[in-house]
Amino acid sequence: MSDPQSDPRTVRFAEHDENHRAGFASFVGRPNAGKSTLTNALVGEKVAITSSKPQTTRHTVRGIVHREDSQLVLVDTPGLHRPRTLLGQRLNDLVIETLSEVDVIGFCLPADEAIGPGDRFIAEQLTKVPHQPVVALVTKTDRVARDALAEQLMAVEALGRERLAGRGRQDDGFDAIIPVSATADDQVEVVADELVGRLPLSPPLYPEGDLTDEPEAIMVAELVREAALEDVRDELPHSIAVVVDEMAPREGRPEDRPLVDVHASIHVERDSQKAIIIGRGGRRLQAIGTEARESIAKLLGTPVYLDLHVKVTKDWQRDAKKLGKLGF
Repeated sequence: MSDPQSDPRTVRFAEHDENHRAGFASFVGRPNAGKSTLTNALVGEKVAITSSKPQTTRHTVRGIVHREDSQLVLVDTPGLHRPRTLLGQRLNDLVIETLSEVDVIGFCLPADEAIGPGDRFIAEQLTKVPHQPVVALVTKTDRVARDALAEQLMAVEALGRERLAGRGRQDDGFDAIIPVSATADDQVEVVADELVGRLPLSPPLYPEGDLTDEPEAIMVAELVREAALEDVRDELPHSIAVVVDEMAPREGRPEDRPLVDVHASIHVERDSQKAIIIGRGGRRLQAIGTEARESIAKLLGTPVYLDLHVKVTKDWQRDAKKLGKLGF
Protein backbone atom coordinates (compact mmCIF):
# COMPACT_ATOMS: atom_id res chain seq x y z
CA MET A 1 0.00 0.00 0.00
CA SER A 2 2.96 2.33 0.47
CA ASP A 3 4.02 2.13 -3.20
CA PRO A 4 1.79 4.51 -5.20
CA GLN A 5 2.40 2.52 -8.36
CA SER A 6 0.99 -0.63 -6.78
CA ASP A 7 -1.64 1.05 -4.60
CA PRO A 8 -5.10 -0.10 -5.75
CA ARG A 9 -6.40 3.38 -4.90
CA THR A 10 -4.92 4.46 -8.24
CA VAL A 11 -7.37 2.16 -10.04
CA ARG A 12 -10.40 4.02 -11.41
CA PHE A 13 -13.54 2.50 -12.84
CA ALA A 14 -15.60 4.21 -15.52
CA GLU A 15 -18.91 3.99 -13.68
CA HIS A 16 -19.50 4.24 -9.95
CA ASP A 17 -21.93 5.82 -7.53
CA GLU A 18 -20.60 9.15 -6.32
CA ASN A 19 -21.63 8.10 -2.78
CA HIS A 20 -19.69 4.83 -3.03
CA ARG A 21 -17.17 4.23 -0.24
CA ALA A 22 -14.03 2.11 -0.43
CA GLY A 23 -10.97 1.71 1.74
CA PHE A 24 -8.92 -0.41 4.09
CA ALA A 25 -9.65 -1.75 7.56
CA SER A 26 -7.36 -3.78 9.77
CA PHE A 27 -8.12 -6.07 12.68
CA VAL A 28 -5.73 -6.17 15.63
CA GLY A 29 -5.82 -8.07 18.87
CA ARG A 30 -3.80 -10.49 20.88
CA PRO A 31 -3.28 -13.95 19.39
CA ASN A 32 -6.40 -16.08 18.94
CA ALA A 33 -8.77 -13.14 19.45
CA GLY A 34 -10.92 -14.09 16.46
CA LYS A 35 -9.47 -11.75 13.82
CA SER A 36 -9.11 -14.30 11.02
CA THR A 37 -12.48 -15.91 11.74
CA LEU A 38 -14.17 -12.51 11.54
CA THR A 39 -12.33 -11.75 8.29
CA ASN A 40 -13.59 -14.97 6.74
CA ALA A 41 -17.15 -14.31 7.96
CA LEU A 42 -17.21 -10.83 6.45
CA VAL A 43 -15.75 -11.95 3.11
CA GLY A 44 -17.88 -15.09 2.98
CA GLU A 45 -14.94 -17.26 1.94
CA LYS A 46 -11.84 -18.65 3.61
CA VAL A 47 -9.07 -16.15 2.88
CA ALA A 48 -7.31 -16.22 6.27
CA ILE A 49 -6.29 -19.40 8.06
CA THR A 50 -7.70 -20.08 11.49
CA SER A 51 -6.44 -22.34 14.25
CA SER A 52 -7.00 -23.08 17.90
CA LYS A 53 -3.37 -22.11 18.43
CA PRO A 54 -2.28 -18.48 18.89
CA GLN A 55 0.00 -16.75 16.39
CA THR A 56 -1.59 -18.52 13.43
CA THR A 57 -1.47 -15.55 11.05
CA ARG A 58 2.00 -14.49 9.93
CA HIS A 59 1.29 -12.73 6.64
CA THR A 60 -1.05 -9.82 6.04
CA VAL A 61 -4.00 -11.22 4.11
CA ARG A 62 -6.48 -8.97 2.38
CA GLY A 63 -10.07 -10.07 2.23
CA ILE A 64 -12.34 -8.00 0.00
CA VAL A 65 -15.99 -7.39 0.93
CA HIS A 66 -18.09 -6.30 -2.05
CA ARG A 67 -21.35 -4.40 -1.41
CA GLU A 68 -23.54 -2.30 -3.69
CA ASP A 69 -22.58 0.93 -1.96
CA SER A 70 -19.07 0.09 -0.80
CA GLN A 71 -15.98 -2.07 -0.95
CA LEU A 72 -14.26 -2.94 2.31
CA VAL A 73 -10.71 -4.30 2.05
CA LEU A 74 -9.76 -6.18 5.21
CA VAL A 75 -6.09 -6.39 6.10
CA ASP A 76 -5.60 -9.29 8.49
CA THR A 77 -2.43 -8.97 10.58
CA PRO A 78 -0.51 -11.18 13.01
CA GLY A 79 -1.51 -10.75 16.65
CA LEU A 80 0.29 -7.93 18.42
CA HIS A 81 2.22 -9.32 21.37
CA ARG A 82 5.29 -8.64 23.48
CA PRO A 83 8.00 -10.10 21.22
CA ARG A 84 10.38 -12.78 22.49
CA THR A 85 12.15 -13.51 19.21
CA LEU A 86 13.32 -11.63 16.13
CA LEU A 87 10.32 -13.10 14.29
CA GLY A 88 8.01 -11.69 16.95
CA GLN A 89 9.52 -8.22 16.64
CA ARG A 90 9.24 -8.32 12.84
CA LEU A 91 5.59 -9.32 13.09
CA ASN A 92 4.88 -6.43 15.47
CA ASP A 93 6.65 -3.98 13.17
CA LEU A 94 4.55 -5.28 10.29
CA VAL A 95 1.35 -4.65 12.24
CA ILE A 96 2.23 -1.06 13.19
CA GLU A 97 3.28 -0.27 9.61
CA THR A 98 -0.02 -1.67 8.33
CA LEU A 99 -2.11 0.26 10.87
CA SER A 100 -0.55 3.55 9.86
CA GLU A 101 -1.88 3.10 6.32
CA VAL A 102 -5.45 1.87 6.82
CA ASP A 103 -8.63 3.95 7.17
CA VAL A 104 -10.08 2.29 10.29
CA ILE A 105 -8.87 -0.20 12.91
CA GLY A 106 -10.93 -2.98 14.49
CA PHE A 107 -9.57 -3.97 17.91
CA CYS A 108 -10.72 -7.53 18.67
CA LEU A 109 -11.21 -8.49 22.32
CA PRO A 110 -12.74 -11.91 23.15
CA ALA A 111 -15.91 -11.80 25.22
CA ASP A 112 -14.97 -14.97 27.09
CA GLU A 113 -11.58 -13.79 28.39
CA ALA A 114 -10.87 -11.07 30.91
CA ILE A 115 -8.94 -8.06 29.68
CA GLY A 116 -5.30 -8.65 30.50
CA PRO A 117 -1.79 -7.28 30.01
CA GLY A 118 -1.79 -8.32 26.35
CA ASP A 119 -4.87 -6.23 25.60
CA ARG A 120 -3.43 -3.24 27.47
CA PHE A 121 -0.17 -3.60 25.55
CA ILE A 122 -2.05 -3.48 22.25
CA ALA A 123 -4.09 -0.48 23.36
CA GLU A 124 -0.84 1.31 24.15
CA GLN A 125 0.53 0.40 20.72
CA LEU A 126 -2.54 1.99 19.11
CA THR A 127 -1.42 5.35 20.43
CA LYS A 128 1.34 5.12 17.78
CA VAL A 129 -1.34 5.54 15.09
CA PRO A 130 -3.37 8.45 16.54
CA HIS A 131 -5.18 9.48 13.36
CA GLN A 132 -7.06 6.26 12.61
CA PRO A 133 -10.46 5.63 14.23
CA VAL A 134 -10.51 2.55 16.47
CA VAL A 135 -13.62 0.37 16.74
CA ALA A 136 -13.61 -2.16 19.58
CA LEU A 137 -15.01 -5.53 18.47
CA VAL A 138 -15.98 -7.81 21.35
CA THR A 139 -15.73 -11.20 19.66
CA LYS A 140 -16.95 -14.72 20.49
CA THR A 141 -20.12 -13.45 22.16
CA ASP A 142 -21.78 -16.84 21.62
CA ARG A 143 -19.53 -18.24 24.36
CA VAL A 144 -20.82 -16.08 27.23
CA ALA A 145 -24.09 -15.33 28.98
CA ARG A 146 -25.79 -11.93 28.55
CA ASP A 147 -24.78 -10.58 31.98
CA ALA A 148 -21.14 -11.60 31.43
CA LEU A 149 -21.20 -9.89 28.04
CA ALA A 150 -22.51 -6.68 29.60
CA GLU A 151 -19.65 -6.72 32.11
CA GLN A 152 -17.12 -7.25 29.33
CA LEU A 153 -18.53 -4.37 27.30
CA MET A 154 -18.10 -2.06 30.27
CA ALA A 155 -14.56 -3.32 30.82
CA VAL A 156 -13.75 -2.66 27.16
CA GLU A 157 -15.13 0.86 27.41
CA ALA A 158 -12.95 1.48 30.48
CA LEU A 159 -9.90 0.13 28.62
CA GLY A 160 -10.48 2.58 25.79
CA ARG A 161 -10.76 5.57 28.08
CA GLU A 162 -7.74 4.45 30.10
CA ARG A 163 -5.34 3.68 27.26
CA LEU A 164 -6.42 5.85 24.35
CA ALA A 165 -6.63 9.12 26.25
CA GLY A 166 -4.40 11.87 24.96
CA ARG A 167 -4.53 10.91 21.28
CA GLY A 168 -5.47 14.47 20.37
CA ARG A 169 -9.19 13.79 20.01
CA GLN A 170 -12.12 15.50 21.68
CA ASP A 171 -13.63 12.22 22.90
CA ASP A 172 -11.17 9.76 24.41
CA GLY A 173 -11.76 6.04 24.12
CA PHE A 174 -12.95 3.84 21.28
CA ASP A 175 -14.95 5.33 18.42
CA ALA A 176 -17.50 2.50 18.79
CA ILE A 177 -17.89 -0.80 20.66
CA ILE A 178 -19.66 -3.69 18.91
CA PRO A 179 -20.30 -7.22 20.26
CA VAL A 180 -20.06 -9.85 17.52
CA SER A 181 -19.96 -13.60 16.97
CA ALA A 182 -18.46 -14.62 13.62
CA THR A 183 -19.22 -18.31 14.10
CA ALA A 184 -22.88 -17.63 14.98
CA ASP A 185 -23.17 -14.90 12.30
CA ASP A 186 -24.43 -12.48 14.95
CA GLN A 187 -23.85 -8.76 14.27
CA VAL A 188 -21.35 -9.44 11.47
CA GLU A 189 -23.24 -7.05 9.17
CA VAL A 190 -23.31 -4.44 11.93
CA VAL A 191 -19.52 -4.61 12.04
CA ALA A 192 -19.38 -4.21 8.26
CA ASP A 193 -21.70 -1.17 8.40
CA GLU A 194 -19.63 0.49 11.11
CA LEU A 195 -16.33 -0.03 9.29
CA VAL A 196 -17.72 1.03 5.91
CA GLY A 197 -19.15 4.20 7.42
CA ARG A 198 -15.61 5.29 8.28
CA LEU A 199 -14.18 4.75 4.78
CA PRO A 200 -13.59 7.62 2.34
CA LEU A 201 -15.76 8.26 -0.71
CA SER A 202 -14.08 6.32 -3.49
CA PRO A 203 -14.78 4.09 -6.48
CA PRO A 204 -14.07 0.36 -6.02
CA LEU A 205 -10.41 -0.48 -5.48
CA TYR A 206 -10.61 -4.05 -6.81
CA PRO A 207 -12.66 -5.70 -9.59
CA GLU A 208 -15.96 -7.32 -8.65
CA GLY A 209 -15.45 -10.94 -7.68
CA ASP A 210 -11.93 -10.61 -6.26
CA LEU A 211 -11.85 -11.93 -2.71
CA THR A 212 -8.16 -11.42 -1.93
CA ASP A 213 -4.97 -10.16 -3.53
CA GLU A 214 -2.76 -12.61 -1.68
CA PRO A 215 -0.54 -14.66 -4.06
CA GLU A 216 -1.79 -18.22 -4.48
CA ALA A 217 1.55 -19.70 -3.39
CA ILE A 218 1.35 -17.85 -0.06
CA MET A 219 -2.21 -19.03 0.52
CA VAL A 220 -1.24 -22.61 -0.33
CA ALA A 221 1.65 -22.45 2.15
CA GLU A 222 -0.68 -21.11 4.82
CA LEU A 223 -3.17 -23.92 4.24
CA VAL A 224 -0.40 -26.49 4.71
CA ARG A 225 0.70 -24.77 7.92
CA GLU A 226 -2.88 -24.65 9.17
CA ALA A 227 -3.21 -28.41 8.66
CA ALA A 228 0.09 -28.99 10.46
CA LEU A 229 -0.88 -26.80 13.40
CA GLU A 230 -4.21 -28.53 13.90
CA ASP A 231 -2.76 -32.00 13.57
CA VAL A 232 0.04 -31.67 16.12
CA ARG A 233 -2.32 -30.20 18.73
CA ASP A 234 -0.31 -29.20 21.82
CA GLU A 235 2.78 -31.26 21.03
CA LEU A 236 4.57 -28.60 19.03
CA PRO A 237 5.05 -24.88 19.70
CA HIS A 238 4.89 -22.34 16.92
CA SER A 239 8.10 -23.40 15.25
CA ILE A 240 6.50 -24.30 11.92
CA ALA A 241 7.04 -22.40 8.67
CA VAL A 242 5.96 -23.59 5.22
CA VAL A 243 7.45 -22.64 1.86
CA VAL A 244 6.01 -23.65 -1.52
CA ASP A 245 9.08 -24.72 -3.50
CA GLU A 246 7.24 -25.28 -6.77
CA MET A 247 3.64 -25.11 -7.99
CA ALA A 248 2.58 -25.64 -11.61
CA PRO A 249 -0.03 -27.43 -13.74
CA ARG A 250 1.13 -30.90 -14.73
CA GLU A 251 2.06 -31.03 -18.38
CA GLY A 252 0.35 -33.43 -20.73
CA ARG A 253 -2.93 -33.60 -18.84
CA PRO A 254 -6.18 -33.42 -20.84
CA GLU A 255 -8.07 -30.13 -20.52
CA ASP A 256 -11.00 -31.81 -18.76
CA ARG A 257 -8.69 -33.52 -16.22
CA PRO A 258 -6.22 -30.87 -15.00
CA LEU A 259 -3.85 -31.49 -12.10
CA VAL A 260 -1.66 -29.03 -10.20
CA ASP A 261 1.60 -30.27 -8.72
CA VAL A 262 2.52 -28.60 -5.41
CA HIS A 263 5.88 -29.26 -3.76
CA ALA A 264 6.23 -27.69 -0.31
CA SER A 265 8.63 -27.82 2.61
CA ILE A 266 7.64 -27.71 6.27
CA HIS A 267 10.43 -26.09 8.27
CA VAL A 268 10.92 -26.81 11.98
CA GLU A 269 13.73 -25.88 14.35
CA ARG A 270 14.79 -29.21 15.84
CA ASP A 271 15.10 -32.88 14.91
CA SER A 272 12.63 -33.80 17.66
CA GLN A 273 10.04 -31.51 16.05
CA LYS A 274 10.64 -33.13 12.67
CA ALA A 275 9.88 -36.52 14.21
CA ILE A 276 6.61 -35.17 15.64
CA ILE A 277 5.49 -33.78 12.29
CA ILE A 278 6.33 -36.98 10.41
CA GLY A 279 4.85 -39.30 13.03
CA ARG A 280 5.28 -43.03 13.35
CA GLY A 281 5.61 -44.57 9.93
CA GLY A 282 4.91 -41.17 8.35
CA ARG A 283 1.23 -41.35 9.32
CA ARG A 284 1.02 -37.84 10.78
CA LEU A 285 2.62 -36.21 7.74
CA GLN A 286 0.24 -38.20 5.55
CA ALA A 287 -2.74 -36.89 7.55
CA ILE A 288 -1.45 -33.32 7.24
CA GLY A 289 -1.10 -33.78 3.49
CA THR A 290 -4.60 -35.19 3.10
CA GLU A 291 -6.22 -32.30 4.98
CA ALA A 292 -4.14 -29.64 3.23
CA ARG A 293 -4.71 -31.14 -0.22
CA GLU A 294 -8.48 -30.90 0.15
CA SER A 295 -8.27 -27.22 1.16
CA ILE A 296 -5.80 -26.39 -1.63
CA ALA A 297 -7.96 -28.13 -4.26
CA LYS A 298 -10.94 -26.04 -3.13
CA LEU A 299 -8.85 -22.88 -3.28
CA LEU A 300 -7.46 -23.57 -6.76
CA GLY A 301 -10.60 -25.19 -8.14
CA THR A 302 -8.69 -28.18 -9.51
CA PRO A 303 -7.32 -31.53 -8.26
CA VAL A 304 -3.94 -31.28 -6.58
CA TYR A 305 -0.92 -33.53 -6.14
CA LEU A 306 0.76 -32.41 -2.90
CA ASP A 307 4.34 -33.42 -2.10
CA LEU A 308 5.47 -32.48 1.42
CA HIS A 309 8.95 -32.62 2.93
CA VAL A 310 10.00 -31.75 6.49
CA LYS A 311 13.26 -29.86 6.94
CA VAL A 312 15.15 -28.78 10.07
CA THR A 313 16.14 -25.11 9.91
CA LYS A 314 17.71 -24.62 13.33
CA ASP A 315 16.51 -21.61 15.36
CA TRP A 316 14.99 -19.94 12.30
CA GLN A 317 12.80 -17.69 14.45
CA ARG A 318 15.91 -15.95 15.81
CA ASP A 319 18.10 -15.82 12.70
CA ALA A 320 17.65 -12.80 10.40
CA LYS A 321 19.04 -14.54 7.30
CA LYS A 322 16.87 -17.64 7.79
CA LEU A 323 13.80 -15.49 8.43
CA GLY A 324 14.43 -13.74 5.13
CA LYS A 325 14.69 -17.02 3.24
CA LEU A 326 11.41 -18.15 4.75
CA GLY A 327 9.65 -14.99 3.63
CA PHE A 328 9.61 -12.94 6.83
